Amino acid sequence: MFNEEHRVEAGLAGLDRLRALLGGDVEAVLVDDGSTDGTLARARERQGALVLAEPHRGKGGALRAGVARTTGDRVLVADVDWSVAPTQIPAMLAQDADVVVATREGPGARRIGEPSWRHLMGRAFNWAVQIGLLAGHHDTQCGFKVFEGNVARDLFSRLTIEGWAYDVELLFLAHHLGHTVREVPVVWRYEADSRLRPIADGLGMAREIRQVQRNARNGVYRRR
Repeated sequence: MFNEEHRVEAGLAGLDRLRALLGGDVEAVLVDDGSTDGTLARARERQGALVLAEPHRGKGGALRAGVARTTGDRVLVADVDWSVAPTQIPAMLAQDADVVVATREGPGARRIGEPSWRHLMGRAFNWAVQIGLLAGHHDTQCGFKVFEGNVARDLFSRLTIEGWAYDVELLFLAHHLGHTVREVPVVWRYEADSRLRPIADGLGMAREIRQVQRNARNGVYRRR
């Protein structure tokens, strides 16, 4: 979460809905990425969740810190706005794969309310990702992914990308290390308050893709 004070309550309500759907114990880790508003204070009011106060590094850095504190057999990473509704998560958990990726492309997937500029930007980024690193992955950037627990903790511990393109490095690592990866079509709702800055973050993501390519050439992703 980064400056999400106005969305914390709705995000926690989504967590409650997910817990009701799944039953049993659901461990919750909320990560504040150095917010300057009241996000952290609001999150700390929550009972039954571990709240981490991290310095501002970016989405990849925040999730790396959060996943490191998980203990479960399965790990879901999710955005606080629940742009993929909690009701869609059980279908992802039911998949037999080490990594399950929500995709907004292909049969059965829908995007609701997304501006054309945002969609074109995403398609251009994905084209570059497929050409350079991940052929066949038509949507790496949806913020909802499910992992086998130990796979999640290993993959996230290896991340060198702390910004928006962490997903690309994560999926590249998953394939490189021989994990099974499956995509599940979802219905995704666009949030007008997205923190993505089209020009600045687009350039940053391009630099991060090049960093992953350099890491691969230089042997950074060796098997442990």
